[in-house]
Amino acid sequence: MNRKRILSGMRPTGKLHLGHLVGTLENWMVLQSEYECFFMVADWHALMGEYEHPEKLSEFAVDNVIDWLSVGIDPDKSHIFIQSEIPAHLELSMIFSCLTPLGWLERCPTYKEQLREVKTRDLSTYAFLGYPVLQAADILLYKAENVPVGEDQLPHLELTREIGRRFNGMYKKEIFPDPKALLTSTPRLPGLDGRKMSKSYNNTINISDSQDEIMNKVRMMITDPQRIKLSDPGHPDICTVFSYYSSFIPSLKSSARDWCENAGIGCTECKKRLAAGLIEKLSPFHATREHLIKDPSTIRMILDRGRDRASAVASATMAEVKKTMGISV
Repeated sequence: MNRKRILSGMRPTGKLHLGHLVGTLENWMVLQSEYECFFMVADWHALMGEYEHPEKLSEFAVDNVIDWLSVGIDPDKSHIFIQSEIPAHLELSMIFSCLTPLGWLERCPTYKEQLREVKTRDLSTYAFLGYPVLQAADILLYKAENVPVGEDQLPHLELTREIGRRFNGMYKKEIFPDPKALLTSTPRLPGLDGRKMSKSYNNTINISDSQDEIMNKVRMMITDPQRIKLSDPGHPDICTVFSYYSSFIPSLKSSARDWCENAGIGCTECKKRLAAGLIEKLSPFHATREHLIKDPSTIRMILDRGRDRASAVASATMAEVKKTMGISV
């Protein structure tokens, strides 16, 4: 029986952190056993924001794939590929850009939010405005029936459906499906300073961090500001450290709550125990990473295999698109 198809991706803009692990990768590991999954390194999307300094995108692309594989993304179950190695992504994006009204793009809430909030880069570009058009091409190129998204991404997926429907209606043929949202719960993992974990805030614990880096970073974490002395009862629900127990060491969650609320141990000791738990959790990933780093030919083989499968599907879609439009040679 054919499995339903999924397309999902990540932008290679830096090292992957624990927010990526609990927010995306753990979900991918479940999905790859239930769907035909195309997992894409979205380097064209990354370029839209990093065009002034693109020199590390290729390095981060490979490093991200190593992290995917180390945590359990299985190339025998999933197709792993780099977006820019499939020319059809840009080709279909060009076709979609011809029939997508500007108003659809200008009303996109993410576009307006990013223009308002991002001050370190100039995003007032043609490419960034057209970001959702390329995203629609990514999804519809593989005729993905489902797309794993959080609630904040639903407007982007609806725009993908609108573009697909407009193409189908304009050329009088149902080529593209209406991809459905596969809503995923994305745990909010705070960074070291309590804000959202983000590379731009420099507040991350990376999947690839060494034991010393993990211990040093956990030591810097903000804890309950109301707990001044060891004897003061704490408030775990407002403590960054406690939230990590919930995500990474659930077996100690109730104990950690008790330590905090009843002043059983101090914050310094609580951080030490958290660091030890994180190191234990990440240790098998690090072992796999080290093996993969020493075997670049295997990484290239996996990416080539994923590219070949993605290219076959993309080429078939583009042949159908061009024939329908009457522009095939």
